[in-house]
Amino acid sequence: MASDFTPLLSATTPSGLIDSPLMRSSGPELLSLALMDARNHSLRLFSNFQQALDAVNFQVPQIATINPPLWELGHVGWFQEWWIGRNLQRALGTACDPLHARLASIEPRADQFWDSAQVPHATRWALLLPDVQNCRAYLLDTLESTLELLDKTGAQGACSDDALYFYRLSLFHEDMHGEALAMTAQTLGLPLERPLHQAFSAAPMALRDALLIPATLWPMGVAADKGFAFDNEKTQHRLAVPEFEIDAQPVSWTQFVEFVDDEGYDRAEFWQAEGWQWLQAQADGEGRRGPRYVEQIGGASGAVVQSRFGQPHRMLGNQPAMHMSWWEADAWCRWAGRRLPAEVEWEVAAMTAARRGFRWGDVWEWMGTTFQPYPGFVPDPYLDYSQPWFGTHKVLRGGSFASRARMKNPRYRNFYRPERDDVFCGFRSCAL
Repeated sequence: MASDFTPLLSATTPSGLIDSPLMRSSGPELLSLALMDARNHSLRLFSNFQQALDAVNFQVPQIATINPPLWELGHVGWFQEWWIGRNLQRALGTACDPLHARLASIEPRADQFWDSAQVPHATRWALLLPDVQNCRAYLLDTLESTLELLDKTGAQGACSDDALYFYRLSLFHEDMHGEALAMTAQTLGLPLERPLHQAFSAAPMALRDALLIPATLWPMGVAADKGFAFDNEKTQHRLAVPEFEIDAQPVSWTQFVEFVDDEGYDRAEFWQAEGWQWLQAQADGEGRRGPRYVEQIGGASGAVVQSRFGQPHRMLGNQPAMHMSWWEADAWCRWAGRRLPAEVEWEVAAMTAARRGFRWGDVWEWMGTTFQPYPGFVPDPYLDYSQPWFGTHKVLRGGSFASRARMKNPRYRNFYRPERDDVFCGFRSCAL
C-alpha cells in the first residue's frame, strides 16, 4: 500500500522547513537554524515562568510529573553540551560509547545540577542552581559551541547521518522539554504566552464517519536509510495487518460527555481492575467524574468547562476531549463497545488515509498497546531514553497543539504510564 503522508508543514522556505518533519533528514545549514529556533522557543516559554515565579525564586510544589522550571531550562543546555560539545565521539553517531570520558563542562557543576541519570527527580527541588541570568548565559554559551562544531562538521563535508546524529537528537530533545514546560504551566495553572494559549483552543473538528482501512503488509518503524530515528522506532519490520475500522478523528467532548452522563465513572464493569483502583484513589477516595482539569461536565446542559493555564474555558462539543488517563480512554472504549487502536493500525491510517479525512496532531493519542521494543532493538547511546520504560508505559502517537511540527512524525512513539493525565492527550477508537 502506498503512503500518502505529507509533512504537516510543507513550506519550501527555511522558516517552514526548520519546523517540519523533514528535519529528520536535514543538513547542517537547516539544522543550525532549527537549533537556534528551538533554543529561542525554550527561552520564550521560560519567560512565562519568569513573569509568574520570579518573585518566589522559581519555587514550585514538588510534584512527581513536573521538574522545577529552572532545572528544566538548564537541563536542555546540559544535554546538548554532554552529547555534542563534551562528546569526543560525537561523529560516530549511534556507534558512540555512552560511557566514554567526557570533556569538562563550561559550568563546573553542570553534572551535579542537570544530569538526569545521576540527579534523582525528588532531589531537584533542593539543588542550589545558578540563577536565571547564569542559566540563560549557560544556554547561550552551549548553543554557540554547538553551532561552531556543526559549522565545522559541514565545512569538512561530514554530513552523514552519523555525523549529524547528536545534533538532531539534541534538537528533538529540546522540543520535548519545550512541551514539558507547557505541561508544567498547565499543571501549575500558570498563564502562557498568547500564541500557544490560542493553539490550546484547537480548531473544531469536522466530524467524519469512521474509516475502513484495507488489509496490508506494513513496514513498521523507520527504515535504516531515512535519516534520524529514535532507538525505539528501529528496526523496521513488516507486519500483516487485517482490515480494520478506525475513527477519522479523536473522540470529541460530545462523545465523552455521553459516557459521563451514563455514569461511566461509577460503573466498574467498564474499567480494568487496576484502572478502577486508580479511579477510586482520585480526589481523596471520592472518585472522579471527568478528565483532569475539568470543573464542569455533562448534566442537563452537556457543557464542559476545563481549566487551561489557570483559566476556565467552555469547550466546544466537537473539540478533541483532552487530559484523560489511559484508564479513562480504555473505559470509554469498553462503554462504547469499541477498543483503542494498536500502534500499527494508527500508523497505517496516519500514513495512508490522510486524504480520506484521517486527522491527527491536535492531541496525543493513547494506543491500546504497551510500550515494547521492536524486533532487533538495540539501545542508542542515550541509554535512558527507551529501554527503562518497556513494559510499564503505554504508547501515544501523533502530537499535540504544544508539539513542534517537526516532532509530528507518524512513526514517532511517545510513551507515558497509564495514569498520566497531565499530558495533552486524548484518544480515538477502533471497531471490535
